[in-house]
Amino acid sequence: MERKRIVVKIGSSSLTNVKGEIDKVRLMDHVQAIAELKKLGHEVLLVSSGAVAAGFKQLGYPARPVTVKGKQAAAVGQSLLIQTYSALFSIYDIMPAQILLTRTDFSKKECYKNAYATFEELLERSMLPIINENDTVSISELTFGDNDMLSALVSGLVHADQLIILTDINGLYNANPNKNPQAERIDRLAAITDDLLSFADGTGSKVGTGGMASKLLAARTALRAGVKVFIGTGHGAQKLVDILAGHGDGTYVEHDELAVLTNHKQWIALTEISGKIFIDSGAEQALMNNGKSLLPAGVYRVEGDFVNGDVVEVYSEKDLLGRGEVLYSSQELISAMGKRTDTLLKSPIEVIHRDKWLKIQTN
Repeated sequence: MERKRIVVKIGSSSLTNVKGEIDKVRLMDHVQAIAELKKLGHEVLLVSSGAVAAGFKQLGYPARPVTVKGKQAAAVGQSLLIQTYSALFSIYDIMPAQILLTRTDFSKKECYKNAYATFEELLERSMLPIINENDTVSISELTFGDNDMLSALVSGLVHADQLIILTDINGLYNANPNKNPQAERIDRLAAITDDLLSFADGTGSKVGTGGMASKLLAARTALRAGVKVFIGTGHGAQKLVDILAGHGDGTYVEHDELAVLTNHKQWIALTEISGKIFIDSGAEQALMNNGKSLLPAGVYRVEGDFVNGDVVEVYSEKDLLGRGEVLYSSQELISAMGKRTDTLLKSPIEVIHRDKWLKIQTN
């Protein structure tokens, strides 16, 4: 079997019991499955929820807290979770390395490079990174929203071959299977469309934060970064091996022409955007089909407040075309848009250079 780099995401509902306590039997099932992947020579990164779910009882909360300060305080469960993981993985001579991330680690270019270098070093030394959001310092404006999105961002960051999102539902259905007995599972998807997102139920479990909608958003993010995705469930030591072989109990999200991106373009794909640029049909043709850079003459509208080096989305009249690292501030671009290049004094002249442009296929 070809050696692969795999990100496994395990949600709170798959780690804890109904009381919010860590369920060691369920946890051991996951540990054994990850150990089997490692035994086959695969590189594995684990994005694990469960810290807040495990910690809220320690602070006397009757249920998972919903306020930011409550979540931050309940993150005392992080130490409990990692201690439990360390004890179980030691049975298989696997050394975990705890990594706590914030949104800044993906939005700041230098932080992104540092995070990538850290993961490469850990994987080279055959360690198992166990990743979670740093709840104790994250504020609502700088969170990932849920660990589904965190797992997608991590999978793109490390150029993973596969993202496996384990949940308590065996994939995506064309209707809610709890309400409609005629609901049919979708075994394979080539894209995550807006129509799919519209009927996905956004509610999660009592101990988790992410429902199916968040998993589909995460899958779309990972797919755009060139990573195949599986969403579903499984039991036993062979479950991850089976999923990797295409025999998982869930939905596979992948298509034949996945992008292969450089680290810089991965960052462009994954970072938060700072604004939007709208371009005319001539600029669209040059950018999308002719391999050209975006020039000010083709821009007719600017939204947002951005500076040189930020990432913006680019739209035609109606459709999202892609995103890129902009070489103008929003104010500079407002002054320059629609003008011929020979009338401008700014250097470089490109709004977005083709080497800093990422085309996005909309569906």
